[in-house]
Amino acid sequence: MGEIVGPRLYSCYKCRNPVSLHDDIISKAFQGRNGRAFLFSHAMNIVVGPKEDRHLLTGLHTVADVSCSDCQEVLGWKYERAYEPSQRYKEGKFILEKSKIVKENW
Repeated sequence: MGEIVGPRLYSCYKCRNPVSLHDDIISKAFQGRNGRAFLFSHAMNIVVGPKEDRHLLTGLHTVADVSCSDCQEVLGWKYERAYEPSQRYKEGKFILEKSKIVKENW
């Protein structure tokens, strides 16, 4: 008999708090502050910080940093608003930096 394995997760690299599901990845072709980043449709066990406007590679966005709810490590950000119509698909989505998350249940 095979093992019953739960969903493939990504967790905070610092404290292993689960922060997103592998199935929620929209794209792996994003850039974070510290290198590659993934765009996720959902995130969990995070705290969303205050909103601020930032000039990113794809233009002006309103974003809010997201931190692990256990250890408060900043993991990425949430797109609150995109000013360019072509970028509106990012609104409500999450960027998690590859260097700040680890795979669990793979």
